Amino acid sequence: MKSYNLNNYTEYIKDNPKGYWFKRKLYGWGWVPVKWQGWAVILAWAILFTLSIVMIEKNDHEIGRNFAVIFIFTAILIWICFKKGEKPKWSWGR
Repeated sequence: MKSYNLNNYTEYIKDNPKGYWFKRKLYGWGWVPVKWQGWAVILAWAILFTLSIVMIEKNDHEIGRNFAVIFIFTAILIWICFKKGEKPKWSWGR
């Protein structure tokens, strides 16, 4: 099993000639934010997700609508990752 090397990961993140907001994860499938725009998108999603959870707790009679809102926020996040990030694929390191 390969050991996790922080220097390799830092090199990978900094190697961004196309200016992606999100780069492919070094291990696994998905993205990691690498520019401030990517981090801003993640922060906005986290805030909206948290507010939606609070609304679910306050308005339990509208739980379906609130879950739909969470689903929409998450779908938008994934769409932004696809548009502003590298093409995702399963990765086992460099």
